[in-house]
Amino acid sequence: MEIHQIRAFLAVAEELHFGRAARRLHMAQPPLSRSIQRLEHELKAPLFIRSTRTVQLTAEGEALVGPARDILEGCRRGRLAVASVGRGETGRVRVAFAGVSSHVMVGRLAKRVREVHPGIDFELSSSNFALPAMDKVMGGAMEVGLGRWNFIPAVLDSRIVANERLVVALYESHPLSGQASLRMADLAGQPFVTLPEHPGAILHDHLRRLSSAAGYVVEIAQVAPDSQTLMALVAAEIGVALTVSSVPENFSHPGVVFLPLEDPADAIQLRLVWRKDNASPALREVLRLSEEVLPSPA
Repeated sequence: MEIHQIRAFLAVAEELHFGRAARRLHMAQPPLSRSIQRLEHELKAPLFIRSTRTVQLTAEGEALVGPARDILEGCRRGRLAVASVGRGETGRVRVAFAGVSSHVMVGRLAKRVREVHPGIDFELSSSNFALPAMDKVMGGAMEVGLGRWNFIPAVLDSRIVANERLVVALYESHPLSGQASLRMADLAGQPFVTLPEHPGAILHDHLRRLSSAAGYVVEIAQVAPDSQTLMALVAAEIGVALTVSSVPENFSHPGVVFLPLEDPADAIQLRLVWRKDNASPALREVLRLSEEVLPSPA
């Protein structure tokens, strides 16, 4: 059976008149009659009882009406599905992000995507560090990455969603916690708690360079697996920590005081990244919506 035959059959079945059915289909009556005859031949069953005055459905014809309507409805839904994918209204976009300070931004983006395009399957993957997120995007396992990187490979496009400052986290009873701000030299001899060192670790790079410029080598008292544990170690008075301004801006950390660092340092930029060659309409829509809820800083 072909779609045009199904459409012709339903027109005759609903009109019970070949002339009216032909006009409804914007075709001449003889081609319509031939289409019905071919369908009956293929099904090896009469579908209509024809006379000079009337057209009636046979039992076989009655049985075909429901399935025929289902076939046309399935075709309609198929066309809509293809069109919606082309418009970016459906599809799958996977987002890899790193760091506790990214969670709020990811939540805002997920909410907006769900509001505008509930047909997009928006999958999230969190990691403690930014480099794996970038690797997943470059390898095609994820469509979008959110994190902080020292460099962006040529195969990726990116957009800045936040400029961040370096801050020092101290426990409340620390002798320096009452200061308005700190310099790295003020922290000479202080034990530090840090995240694990790995290639592309921005905070480790800043900590090494700034302490070296201040004339000392940092003493690492404890390594934490993630930012939340890092702040818990600071609150427990194990050491001080260098982190980014979005950590205190987005989360409450009882027992921890955050002070801005005065030392000049390279800007820390939180970025969205995606592959330049990814032509997914759904990705295009997610990136468009990201500009609404996560605009680039002026």
